[in-house]
Amino acid sequence: MLHAASRMFATPAGPIEAVVDGDVTRALGIPYAQAARFAPPVPQPVSAEPFRADTPAPVPPQPRAQFVDQLLPSMDHLQVDEHCQRLTITVPSDVAPGERLPVMVWIHGGSYVLGGGDLPIHDARDLVTEQRVVVVAVTYRLGVLGFLGDGETVPANLGLLDLLEALRWVQRNIAAFGGDPETVTVFGQSAGGDAAAHLMISEGARGLFRRVIVQSAPLGLSRGRARMNRAMVRAVGAVTADTPLDDVLERQARATSVGARYGLAGGMPFGTQYGFAPLPAERDTDRAWRSVAPDIDVLIGSGADETAMYVPLVPGLRAAARWRLVRPLLRWLLVRPLSEVIYGRDVRRFAARHRAAGGRATAYRLLRGATAAPTGAVHMSDLPLLLGGREAWAGSRFVPERDWPEVERRGRAFRAVWAEFARTGEVTAPDDETLVFARG
Repeated sequence: MLHAASRMFATPAGPIEAVVDGDVTRALGIPYAQAARFAPPVPQPVSAEPFRADTPAPVPPQPRAQFVDQLLPSMDHLQVDEHCQRLTITVPSDVAPGERLPVMVWIHGGSYVLGGGDLPIHDARDLVTEQRVVVVAVTYRLGVLGFLGDGETVPANLGLLDLLEALRWVQRNIAAFGGDPETVTVFGQSAGGDAAAHLMISEGARGLFRRVIVQSAPLGLSRGRARMNRAMVRAVGAVTADTPLDDVLERQARATSVGARYGLAGGMPFGTQYGFAPLPAERDTDRAWRSVAPDIDVLIGSGADETAMYVPLVPGLRAAARWRLVRPLLRWLLVRPLSEVIYGRDVRRFAARHRAAGGRATAYRLLRGATAAPTGAVHMSDLPLLLGGREAWAGSRFVPERDWPEVERRGRAFRAVWAEFARTGEVTAPDDETLVFARG
C-alpha cells in the first residue's frame, strides 16, 4: 500500500505514483522491460493507467549464501521473481518541475549471482539529500538466467541486455523526475562495477550515459573465460522455459562447481561473455574501450585489501587469521598480492588506456575500511560510505555500532566526491586519508 503521502509523475512511460518518504520521494519497483525466460528483454509497454510505485523491486532467483547472510541484513522480506526487470528512483522531495539534476544509475554487485537493487544496503537517501542528485537502482537477471548461455539455444549476457534496456528507460523518462538525461553516470560495485565497465563497450550503449564509476570490479577475472563457460553450459544441460525454477538453480549449482576447477576465474564463474551480443570478441575489447574513451569520463578504483573479506571462507586461513602474529603475514603474502591480481592491476591499465585514447580517467585506491580505527580496505568497505545508512550497516560485521558516527562523517565526504564526479567529471580528494587519486 502507498503511504499517506504520494506524488504523481507524468512520464512518457505513463503516469507513475511515487511515495513521499520525508525528504526523499521514491518511485519503487518500476518495470522497465519484459522478458520470457532465456529471451532478450523488450521495452515495457506504455501504460495509460497510473502505476503505483510503492513496492520494492523483487530480487532475482538466487542461491542462499551463508557467508553473505552473516555479513548483511536478510533479504527474506523481499519477493523473489524471475521477472525482475525493475528499477527504483529516489529524488529529493522538493524537486521542482523543470529541474535537471545529475542522474546516478546504480548497478549492485554480488558476483552476478546474488543481490538486488532494492536491498536496504543500497538505500540512496543520504546521497540524494546531501548532494541533490537523482539515483536509479536497477535490478536485473542473474546467474544461469542472466549470465550464462551458448549463444544459440540460450543467449549469453541477458543480464547485461537488461541493464541496457534500463538505461534506455532512463533516457526516455528521467526528465519527468527532475533528472538530466544528458548527465547520467553509471556506477557499480564488484560485479556491478564489472558490468558498468562492460556497458561502455556494449552495442547500443552509445549516448546512454556520460560517466562511469567502477568500484572494486574483478576485471582481472574477466579474460580467458570461454573454455570455462563452455564447460559450465554443458553442466547445466538442457533447460527450457518450462524447467522448474528449483531445477534451474540446482543446475546453476552444478555449473558453479564445474567453474571452480578453472582457477581464479572460477571464483566468479558467472559473468559477461565476450563474442556474444552485446559484447565484442575478446580480441577486440581493447580497441572497443579505446574507441569510446573520448566520450565517457571514468572514475575507477579498488581497496588495498579487497580479498581479505574472503579469508574466513577458507578453513585453514580462517584459523590462522585468529593469531595476531600471523595476520600481517597473511596480508602481505596472500591478501595484497591476490587483491592486486584480481582488482588493482587492471585499475591502472584501464585508466592508462582510457587516457591514452583521449578520455578523462581518474584512478583511486581505498586505503581504510568503514570503521573508526583504521582497518584494511576489504571488499565492500566502500558501500557503507556511499549507500545504506545507519539502519542498514551499524552493527554489521562491516561497521560496529560504536563506529557509526565516524563512518557517517567520512561517508559525507565520500559521497561528495562521487557526486562531484557525476556532475562534472572532476574529483577532489577528501580531507582524510580514505582515498588517494591518480588523475589524468
